[in-house]
Amino acid sequence: MEKNTVWAIGLSTVVLVGFFAAQTILFPPKPQEQQAQTEQTTEVVENQATGESEKQDSSIEENLSIVSELSDSESLSEEKFTITTNKVAVTFTNRGGDIVSYELIEKDDRGALKNRDADTGKGVELIENLSDRNRAFGLSLGGATRPIIDDIFNAKKLDDYSIGFFKKFTSKNADGSESEFTLVKKYTFKPNDYTFKLEVTIDGDENFKGLDVGGAAYTLRTAPQVGPKFNPKMDRYEYRELVSFNGEKAKKTRLGSKQTKNYERDWMWTAMAGKYFEFIVYPENKTSMSSTVVYNSEIEVGDATNAQVKMTRKPTDKKETNDTYYIYAGPRNESELKNYVSEDKNEWGLSGVHFNESLQTSGFLYWLEVVLKFLLENINKVVHNWGVSIIIVTIILKMALFPLTKKSLEGTQKMQKFQPKMQELQAKYKGDPQKLQMETAKMYKEIGYNPMSGCLPMIFQFVILFAMYNLFNNYFEFRGASFISGWIEDLSQGDRVGPVFEHGLPILGWNQIRILPVIYVISQLLFGKITGNGGTATGSTGAQMKMMMYGMPIMFFFLFYNAPAGLLLYWTVSNIFQLGQQIVINKMMKNKKDEPKLKLVQNKKRK
Repeated sequence: MEKNTVWAIGLSTVVLVGFFAAQTILFPPKPQEQQAQTEQTTEVVENQATGESEKQDSSIEENLSIVSELSDSESLSEEKFTITTNKVAVTFTNRGGDIVSYELIEKDDRGALKNRDADTGKGVELIENLSDRNRAFGLSLGGATRPIIDDIFNAKKLDDYSIGFFKKFTSKNADGSESEFTLVKKYTFKPNDYTFKLEVTIDGDENFKGLDVGGAAYTLRTAPQVGPKFNPKMDRYEYRELVSFNGEKAKKTRLGSKQTKNYERDWMWTAMAGKYFEFIVYPENKTSMSSTVVYNSEIEVGDATNAQVKMTRKPTDKKETNDTYYIYAGPRNESELKNYVSEDKNEWGLSGVHFNESLQTSGFLYWLEVVLKFLLENINKVVHNWGVSIIIVTIILKMALFPLTKKSLEGTQKMQKFQPKMQELQAKYKGDPQKLQMETAKMYKEIGYNPMSGCLPMIFQFVILFAMYNLFNNYFEFRGASFISGWIEDLSQGDRVGPVFEHGLPILGWNQIRILPVIYVISQLLFGKITGNGGTATGSTGAQMKMMMYGMPIMFFFLFYNAPAGLLLYWTVSNIFQLGQQIVINKMMKNKKDEPKLKLVQNKKRK
């Protein structure tokens, strides 16, 4: 290859590495400018919060003193209750009336779990990092800095799909008078829906003036962490993000660990989402909620990081207040979430809430992902194996690009013949780059060579790789999809061979030995060797080509060691298939080269 092609490959590689590194590997996306301003204000508030919490609490105690319930339920002990539907098994505690387990138990037509946890062999546990001071869907009286209610509630299971918790409190009002109110939490489920309903009722006596604890009635929170178990140090391809939807557009934000930030947003619903699962909280009356949502990623249990959203209810001024929340807790996939666009698609009759807006999108390459997904899904209907489907789609793509690949390789081989001429020009016009460029262009025209013809196939392959990466990194159907038992058990994660290193290997931090990245590197090096990258080039150009041939695969080995197996499978099969194409093209060109000699021999024989 000549120097222009070297630069094209190098720039393409830089773009590729930069794209992946910026998107998911090196750091999460930066919040928007408006968010940054909000965060700056929030940090001041939060820094004050720890120092002023005692002042705030004492102020609250003066205006509204929440004391023990008036019934004799101090004698109650903690109990667990379970509700099971076709989709989930939910365990509650009467301590606060909160959820302590939410297991996804839906099965497919063969009786296998749809959302299986590879580590436990059970359904995915969606609630993680529980502690005595932080439980799923716990309430705190007042704002987000207040602790959750940790008292024992009275409990009553209403039917197979409903359970209620209630507790009576007394409050001391600003004028010194006392009043009573009952706090009620009622959960209702449907047999075939991942969404459940949470009703929060505040019912006061005749002296009750409403609930205002430091400028808020109460704060509702999601689970401390979205399951299954998540360790950002070990799995750099996983993530957690805050999603809010205002009825028209969704806004997504990621936050580093050990942080708590407030976000001022006009939201219809808000969510805490992982790559494959999420919690979405949709208040029936959004005007009752504060526009500020709190994103908490502080350390909660051991070295596990939190990812939790807290939503605050505005103060109430009525004797009785009833709030209803619809909460989706399940897979972050299109097949489930699209059901909340039309009321006839879900069991709650919800319409126009657009939970599907929480899904990841890929901007200008979305159309290509749709095409690739269409091919994969239809092929999988026939072969019933996602790994085989990836291989077939890869072959289809390589066949479609074959004309361009052939033209590129022919051009490369043609240029190898003219390397001596190119070196002469470089030596002759060493001090005159403009003249060298003119003479090089003249030579290209004489031999009929277009430098861009060598770059087009590479550009197309990088574009497809971008789309494949986004698809494989977010496509729910790849989660838990096995290709080869005992090796590639999950196409959404790296392949697994040998023991798991709990704390990761020194320096590298890898917790698993993987074979697929090694096969990829070998296929890439073999392809470069057979195609003769570097060819007859000498000097700096030859050195650059050798650097590309050996350096790039090794760099990608470290960069994509923990990449989804589906992506590496595509890339490896692509290399192997293109290697075969190269052998065929070399043979075709050799036959074409020998054709004049053969005709000359035949003509001599005739004479």
